[in-house]
Amino acid sequence: MKDCVKYLKVVLIIIIIAFTSYVSFVVYSTWKSEKETFKVTKTLNIGIAKHVKLTVPYDNYPFDERLKTAWGFSCFINASGTTILFDTGGDPETLLYNMNVLNISVGEIQIIVLSHIHGDHVGGLTGILSLNNHVKVYVPSSFPSSFKNEIRSYGCELVEIKNATVICEGVATTGELGTTIKEQSLLVNTSKGLVIVTGCAHPGLVKIVETVEQLTNTNVYLLIGGFHLIGASEKEISSIIEQLKDLGVEMVAPCHCSGDLARNMFKEAFGDNYIDAGVGKTIEI
Repeated sequence: MKDCVKYLKVVLIIIIIAFTSYVSFVVYSTWKSEKETFKVTKTLNIGIAKHVKLTVPYDNYPFDERLKTAWGFSCFINASGTTILFDTGGDPETLLYNMNVLNISVGEIQIIVLSHIHGDHVGGLTGILSLNNHVKVYVPSSFPSSFKNEIRSYGCELVEIKNATVICEGVATTGELGTTIKEQSLLVNTSKGLVIVTGCAHPGLVKIVETVEQLTNTNVYLLIGGFHLIGASEKEISSIIEQLKDLGVEMVAPCHCSGDLARNMFKEAFGDNYIDAGVGKTIEI
């Protein structure tokens, strides 16, 4: 009798182990399938902007001696005739002065994209909207309601962004990335590859590039903007450079919050594929 009970216990244990393994396999298979489906459904078809011109009208790094420098960042993009102002620097006076010197008319701006809520990126917005309210403004959905209502008060169209979104032919936003500080970056697909424009890259440069390449199945031709590496160690910067190169990033143009050490290290690592960026820098693709 004891042997029979012992035998039944062994059989029961085997059945439990087999059932548990089967359930684990089913759960894993379902998770894997959902993960693969997620990757496919998130792929963006943003088209190509055949001619792209990027100009930096606001930055704390000098380039064009005629222009004023101030802490912050803004980039004006003409993508096959569609004009986009990405971020607005820290104040309207400096932004408008530099735009005037660069012959960038406020009235020609069609779209404004704000990367994140920090004042050195949204500070010049009211100066633009007071002169041109016929614009569409794209902001992360996490922006404060008071800020979004202020934009609406100018009579312009506000678009709240949560996920990756196509803005126009050849141009898209990454959607909100990051945790503590939500931030979106701009993607411009050119004949030479993708251009990523970052505000401060709070979510991390590598994370942004990985996300973009997953979204588009395309390698990055140029990474430009704030790299958020002030205060980073040589070891940290070196690791980021290595990872970006492994991801296929071809050219870099760090400015704003990138820091002198990082700019020097990127210059050494990328050589001729390093672009010295600052206020007034223009890049045509």
